[in-house]
Amino acid sequence: MSEGMRVWALAGIPEVRPGDDLVALVGAALDAAPPEQRPLDGDILVVTSKIVSKAEGRVVQAADREQAITDETVRVVATREHAGGVTRIVENRLGLVMAAAGVDSSNTAEGTVLLLPLDPDASARALRHGLQQRHGVRLGVILSDTAGRPWRLGQTDMAIGAAGVAVLEDLRGTLDSHGRALQVSQAAVADEIAAAAELVKGKAAGRPVAIVRGLGRHVTRDDGPGARTLVRTGPDDMFARGSAEAYADGWKDATAHDRR
Repeated sequence: MSEGMRVWALAGIPEVRPGDDLVALVGAALDAAPPEQRPLDGDILVVTSKIVSKAEGRVVQAADREQAITDETVRVVATREHAGGVTRIVENRLGLVMAAAGVDSSNTAEGTVLLLPLDPDASARALRHGLQQRHGVRLGVILSDTAGRPWRLGQTDMAIGAAGVAVLEDLRGTLDSHGRALQVSQAAVADEIAAAAELVKGKAAGRPVAIVRGLGRHVTRDDGPGARTLVRTGPDDMFARGSAEAYADGWKDATAHDRR
């Protein structure tokens, strides 16, 4: 029987700058933690993607944040004007549908913005390998970022990169409490872990890493396919056509009908 889950933020990580060695920074903070908080086999580290972006040099000068968003956009899903400007929901280069393509101007120097890591799964793998070698334990690593959700107010953290974590728990074919077979249930484990970790990290507390203990059953020996597999694409995407595209198609069809 599970003994439950514990989640805590890791203290002692300094401001991250381009070129910094995240394995060294996070590893030193783990070494300095109280004995009961040092990594054990099966622990999962949830790392805010912002510090990965900073270490990898994904900090760009951007007096015009809107241009940075445009540069990271693959397609526009929806736009909405408001008092502060225009919110753009877009698909970015990672296939993620997010507000502002994941371009972030918080927790970074004035006049700069942070872009998401080029390959979050690869970043998670590198961090996992380095920390496992340093500490001699089997770990999972999740890179998290904040996103809004259709039909729900507020934002929550989700996994955009993962290594050593079974990101989905497929419950299809198992029985519910009444003995009925589950048909479609798949738990987004990596997203649930990322959201739980954000509760202790906070947005402005300067603690970008959390440790999750008690979920070792989801930690794998190999790196696994990563968080990219959580992105729903192709025929499985029921909302592949955004409002902007649907409007453009409707306008095109209407004008074609008028010409007839």
